[in-house]
Amino acid sequence: MKARVFVTLKSTVLDPQGQTVHHALNSLGHKAIADVRQGKYFEIGLSGGLSREEALREVETIAHDVLANPVIEEYRVEILD
Repeated sequence: MKARVFVTLKSTVLDPQGQTVHHALNSLGHKAIADVRQGKYFEIGLSGGLSREEALREVETIAHDVLANPVIEEYRVEILD
């Protein structure tokens, strides 16, 4: 079983890296790009023996306590079979 964790800055937090990418894309002629927000992606392999619910709880805890800073970031967890 695998899990995917997507971590992004909250919409109220400034994203200077995203702004830099946005400006670079616009300067390269991609004028349709209105905004860019950057984030982090984690793919986690889980050992056998866990139910889907147990895996979700485990990865949610890891995402909250280790992978994301809940003060400025939000995260989404997906469990894959």
